[in-house]
Amino acid sequence: MNVFSIGTHAHFTFFIGIAVVCVLAGCVQDKDSATVPGGRSDGLHRFVVIDPGHFHAALVFKRPAYDGISPVVGIYAPVDEDFTDHMNRVIPFNKRANEPANWQYQIHLGPDYREALFKERFGDIAILSGRNNGKIDFIKACVDSGFNVLADKPWVISPEKYPILETVLSEAGKKGIIAYDIMTERYEITSIVQKLLVNHEPVFGTITTGTAEDPAVVKHSVHHLSKVVAGNQLKRPWWFFDTSIQGEGLVDITTHLVDIVFWILHPEQPIDYKKNIEMVSAKHWPTIMTPAEYETITAKPRFPAQFKLDKDGNYPYYCNGQANFRLDGVNIQVEVIWNYVAPKGTGDTHYSIIKGTKANVLVRQGKEQNFVPELYVEPAQGVDKAALGKALKEFFASQKQFPSLSVVEEKDGWRIDIPQEYRIGHEAHFGQVTDRFLEYLGGAPMPEWENANMLAKYYVTTKALEMAE
Repeated sequence: MNVFSIGTHAHFTFFIGIAVVCVLAGCVQDKDSATVPGGRSDGLHRFVVIDPGHFHAALVFKRPAYDGISPVVGIYAPVDEDFTDHMNRVIPFNKRANEPANWQYQIHLGPDYREALFKERFGDIAILSGRNNGKIDFIKACVDSGFNVLADKPWVISPEKYPILETVLSEAGKKGIIAYDIMTERYEITSIVQKLLVNHEPVFGTITTGTAEDPAVVKHSVHHLSKVVAGNQLKRPWWFFDTSIQGEGLVDITTHLVDIVFWILHPEQPIDYKKNIEMVSAKHWPTIMTPAEYETITAKPRFPAQFKLDKDGNYPYYCNGQANFRLDGVNIQVEVIWNYVAPKGTGDTHYSIIKGTKANVLVRQGKEQNFVPELYVEPAQGVDKAALGKALKEFFASQKQFPSLSVVEEKDGWRIDIPQEYRIGHEAHFGQVTDRFLEYLGGAPMPEWENANMLAKYYVTTKALEMAE
């Protein structure tokens, strides 16, 4: 395995040339690259990033540091553009003027990077965020080898791989290993306050059951394939559009939607998918991409040969889906839509409603909200608005977690005014998830509901895909 290091002030466009030369010429391994098992001769945990293909892997390292974590990070990857893109994301974190990070990267490149990972044991925490088709297999290999795992969703994209997830979580529990998926939506302020309100009976009442046609809980999410970020066209890897690698929309974004439904409706309670979940229906449909659109997003001049094109030479990309299921009799609908590009002046949107006997609690993120998620409370049918408003104001006056929240009355109900101090942003949520993972790694007991609800979540998404197909 060929090794080289990048310190805090390196510029990666210079080092990628060295990487290619190292692989071709067979560089000598650095003395410090082989450590005691787990890479903890200094008493610190150490991250190892494995074949990073999605930008979520980089966001863990936006933080300057974590308590108990070595600043030296191992990266094991093949020589390809996914690796290049990852390094071009993380190196600027070290170079920024405000609170620069101090990560140092010990990089191992080559076709045998997986074998080298297990042989060298450079660290004890495996970070995975990339191609999804083999992710659960590699997570299992990491757990079998004694690595803790912090991995981006989705872990499972097909029904036939679901049993491996059950094995992984069982084995991790027996070995005292932490295997944790990155569920950032639990740290979004509108999700947190929606959860607080839904579980406060004087405001919400109790959950209604709804019907399959009119669910009691709806989570709809609209995203866009082509985006401009920081003035530049966002580049996605070619395999993002291969559903056999990335997975369909029903098993990707919907993991967040299903997870947050469980987290809100059954806080800190395990869900048994065999007893509590009933699948109702599912469907999927494509977004049609032209060759020019594909080139804009991937910088690739043509579709890969394995893509099945329509009669016009366009690619039907099955990234959209809707699933309906029941949780303890409550009808729930989750839906994800990927359009090619947002109309000028617009952006991604999210809509959520949870219907109670006293109030409906909603999240809207449309044009009226300037595409920023906002939280609303509206009286359920037949409920006195004045009485509900009194209960709502009393709730916010008494709760201590977010003292700056306030209630603004509107025509149909109330908007919860959320100050900017609570809106830390999606990218910062990755650091918060990592903090929670490290709490468990440090000895805080992993709650029973975490693994149970993970099994239930992926049961819903993989079964939905099976039904849609």
